[in-house]
Amino acid sequence: MNKMGDVLDRLYSVIEERKSTMPEGSYTAELFRAGEDRILQKVGEEAIESILALKSGDKNHAIYEVADLIYHLTVALVDKGIKWEDIGEELNKRMK
Repeated sequence: MNKMGDVLDRLYSVIEERKSTMPEGSYTAELFRAGEDRILQKVGEEAIESILALKSGDKNHAIYEVADLIYHLTVALVDKGIKWEDIGEELNKRMK
């Protein structure tokens, strides 16, 4: 697996663990406690921030914001039981 795939798998596992254990002081656990609407609101906010950062031409800022988007999107995926492998299968279908 490539480096990005490894990172996404580790991120997914950490978020899954936080959902399972709900540790105090964990931002991820706070999102799960707040529920689906808050999680999806954060995905939307981060998507807009990513778009603005990409449009700005500031590569470092774009990387930072896209990482935030991927993190929050992963929280949403974990919340719904959708794995990165499921997304990968769909993307593979589209490359045929």
